[in-house]
Amino acid sequence: MAINIAHSLEFERPLLQLEKKIDELKSLSSSGAVDMTAEIGRLEKKARKLQVEIFNDLTRWQVVQLSRHNARPYFTDYVSNVFTDYCELAGDRLYGEDPSIIGGFARLDGQPVLVMGHQKGRSTKENMRRNFGMPRPEGYRKARRLMELAARFNRPIFTFVDTPGAYPGIGAEERGQAEAIASNLEVMASLNVPVISTVIGEGGSGGALAIGVGNRVLMLQYSIYSVISPEGCASILFRDASRADKAAEALKLTAPDLLKLEIVDEIIEEPHGGAHRDPVATAKSLGAALRKHLHELQKLTPRQLVADRYAKFRAMGAFHGK
Repeated sequence: MAINIAHSLEFERPLLQLEKKIDELKSLSSSGAVDMTAEIGRLEKKARKLQVEIFNDLTRWQVVQLSRHNARPYFTDYVSNVFTDYCELAGDRLYGEDPSIIGGFARLDGQPVLVMGHQKGRSTKENMRRNFGMPRPEGYRKARRLMELAARFNRPIFTFVDTPGAYPGIGAEERGQAEAIASNLEVMASLNVPVISTVIGEGGSGGALAIGVGNRVLMLQYSIYSVISPEGCASILFRDASRADKAAEALKLTAPDLLKLEIVDEIIEEPHGGAHRDPVATAKSLGAALRKHLHELQKLTPRQLVADRYAKFRAMGAFHGK
């Protein structure tokens, strides 16, 4: 996937500049004006080496930046590549529609399922409509309605987390933001169908957890999951949001960190350079992981599914002394 250098991250720009030069040489060579095969081969080898050097040694703050990349695939991108027959359902039947969290019924290999996730926008206009992926209470109440509907018809549930957090505005607080999130946690804990949650970008605070209580919690390789954003943490601890890089190191919010802490169950590898470099390959890896975990969970009875989910979250945060 071609990435605009102007919109790229600082640490990936040397690689993109090299790849741009390779493309220019290929164009020149294909015109027949001059044979640049040897030079192209040399630069491609250099690009592969540079890519490994950059992405094998990312800091936690760089992973945070990568999880927010403006070219990174969003929820609807994965729906179109992994599922079929998607039919979106809208409204919470109480207040209104919230486009920052969307969902509906679809099929996975022909099996009816519910898919749901946070949705960001590509353009400024779309981000305003989607509220930058930050749901309001009506978004979470819609999510609860859809999950209860899926449980009633015995449909497995797949949720996809990608939000900086729940919207903290006055209107959201007036309409019961905290209650809406808490209610979702309660409902998800008691669902009698398989629930698989995947963090595909940012997993921020209760806004992420509100659709993240699953039997299995997965993370894409360059996604993050934390109780607070690095900027928010830095503002509180250091009274300086610009020290977000230091906060990110302390938060241990990357996929390897959370796998080690037994918060998540599996890391889904992304293509070298991140999911935005090859969204189709990322979707293929994601689909394979979802199928594997669904197959395992469908061996459990409804009562066992609830017990499995309870045991998973009850074990989190346990302290093992010497």
